[in-house]
Amino acid sequence: MPKANVLKAMAKPSVPTAQRTKNNKMKSTKSLKARGEQLSDTMVQLRVLNGKEIVDSKFPQFGDKLKEEGLLPLKPTGIEIFQVNAGKMCNQVCTHCHVDAGPDRKEIMTKETMQSCLDVLKVSPEIKIVDITGGAPEMNPNFRWFVEECFALGKKVIDRCNLTIIRANPKYYDLPEFLAKNEVEVVSSLPYFSKSRTDSQRGDGVFEKSIEALKMLNEVGYGMEGSGLILNLVYNPSGAFLPGSQASLEADFKRQLKRKYDIEFNSLFAITNLPISRFLEYLISSGNYEEYMEKLVNAYNPSAAHNVMCRNTVSIGWDGYLYDCDFNQMLELKVATPKSQHINDFDIEALKKRNIIVNQHCYGCTAGAGSSCGGEIS
Repeated sequence: MPKANVLKAMAKPSVPTAQRTKNNKMKSTKSLKARGEQLSDTMVQLRVLNGKEIVDSKFPQFGDKLKEEGLLPLKPTGIEIFQVNAGKMCNQVCTHCHVDAGPDRKEIMTKETMQSCLDVLKVSPEIKIVDITGGAPEMNPNFRWFVEECFALGKKVIDRCNLTIIRANPKYYDLPEFLAKNEVEVVSSLPYFSKSRTDSQRGDGVFEKSIEALKMLNEVGYGMEGSGLILNLVYNPSGAFLPGSQASLEADFKRQLKRKYDIEFNSLFAITNLPISRFLEYLISSGNYEEYMEKLVNAYNPSAAHNVMCRNTVSIGWDGYLYDCDFNQMLELKVATPKSQHINDFDIEALKKRNIIVNQHCYGCTAGAGSSCGGEIS
């Protein structure tokens, strides 16, 4: 199909798989994979990012930017964070999701793979943090068992919770108590402190359910001074722009959530949307791809490049394969250690010496103040 026709087709999702939102924009109700979209193919995404598919625009190679800073090849500084994707199943279908998660995704990490992760953690004292993500990681039937086992090993456990899962079904209503018992740090997505902006990104009713869930977390001590239970929020821009100052956003969120809903939390992380998966689809179909990439390239920050999260992290996919970060995982860019690309062949010494795989999407982590799963990095 000619590129012009591809763009036209992508700009008009078919009626059975999309719904009209209040601002009259089309919002998908299914994942890219379920819709059979070409962007569900990670090779197509990489070709788009390198100006070889759908769009003609080409941008300076990210690797060349690193070379100018003497950072190529990009090397790890250690392995402190063990990020585990428990599965791509989710109760939401968010427009910006880099995982392409949703209710129709059935990929779930097995208990056997989780046990392999635990076996690695038992003999790796330098790995301090187990960062559990998804999808909605809580939908994995072995999520609670895995959390308890990690906690028993003395690891700090992070749960990347979308909040609405707590109110999605009665079987999740006690999640706050469970997480508190195991001293899990909760990192929760909340696009904004208003209903309209949150629901436009994450779906109708998400804001109200998120507020209910935050109140439940506060009730068991999360985010409350002196409790030791950490509740952090994540802000992602709702459009084709970079996040503002993390400190300013945090102050606004704290003031508004306290005033309107009497909600407390610890910190807010401002994370840049990377141009992959469903956010890439949004950028192309809305005609914002070239402008957004220009913003990322022009905002490249050498200081952020020195502190990208892939330098102290290993990401484990739902099927046990190893990646430099969660974003590389979603593009199926496995670690550059041929003999240690799966959790069953985990070689921490080889992984600490590897060359980190980079591509054009990495501009998202090095733009402005930089971006990681923990927010700004410079």
